[in-house]
Amino acid sequence: MTDALTEMLSTRDWLMADGATGTNLFNMGLSSGDAPEFWNEDHPDRIRKLYRDAVEAGSDLFLTNSFGANASRLKLHDAAHRARELSRMAAELGREVADAAGRKVVVAGSVGPTGEIMGAVGTLSHEAAVEMFEETATGLKEGGADVLWVETISAPEEFRAAAEAFANVGMPWCGTMSFDTAGRTMMGLTSEAFVNLVEALPNPPIAFGANCGVGASDLMRTVLGFAATGTERPIIAKGNAGIPRYEDGHIHYNGTPELMGEYAVLARDAGARIIGGCCGTMPEHLRAMRHALETRPKGPRPTLETVAEALGGFSSESDGTGDTSGAPKRERRGRRRG
Repeated sequence: MTDALTEMLSTRDWLMADGATGTNLFNMGLSSGDAPEFWNEDHPDRIRKLYRDAVEAGSDLFLTNSFGANASRLKLHDAAHRARELSRMAAELGREVADAAGRKVVVAGSVGPTGEIMGAVGTLSHEAAVEMFEETATGLKEGGADVLWVETISAPEEFRAAAEAFANVGMPWCGTMSFDTAGRTMMGLTSEAFVNLVEALPNPPIAFGANCGVGASDLMRTVLGFAATGTERPIIAKGNAGIPRYEDGHIHYNGTPELMGEYAVLARDAGARIIGGCCGTMPEHLRAMRHALETRPKGPRPTLETVAEALGGFSSESDGTGDTSGAPKRERRGRRRG
């Protein structure tokens, strides 16, 4: 039986994903340091609105409010035992909104990193990570998610653990890593190395790609790196709406709807099949992205110079593989998801 996302990809050249989770929830009143997943129970109408806003802006799929719904992250709020329950609630709300959309909309169960370090220098074992991911995935499956979606991963060990957990649960999945350190993930993975990792998995994802990071131009450089490998697996591009700045007690992103429209078209032309936004991406950005994708014809694969001219310079000269863009440097800031 074909899953909903694969079926949609078989009939469409591109799909539009959603935007930010955290940024939108902060605008609804979420306080810094609070666990957004509690809102699945305490403020379900706000979570429905988050999902509905994405659908009404043109998203073909949206991610559930379950990014931090794992035992490791929830233990910081004395709620480690609620990972499965809160994940299920996130997906149930998503299923409700998607089923009322009047068109096919895919509910993607968001699975974020554990927040712990794996590998030789870490304390989290492979077995413990698999168990943690499996708990979240089970809740999302029970809640009606169409597909699982692990995101903002930096370590290959953690990506492999998530893949194994999703196989155990028997769910199709997608996966993205964050390339925020001079073209590499925080743990040193390049775009090419990520493609090799994905293709070597016994249970590879439907689609893979990059999310978050530094800004839209840096993410585009990573997407071009994926495409350069010749991969035939659908590529995901989910870039931030510009660069964050702190004003009046809140973080704001400087990416305009017009810039995100340019980014969406460039991502499509670079080879991405699933295109969305991450931190700072609001409904107005999504509407501009959808309009641009629908009205502007497909063009040639953009060069790095084209990307820099349209979206701004890169944060580093190198893409992590030794190639340099020749584009002006841009100050690198910290990142956070959504």
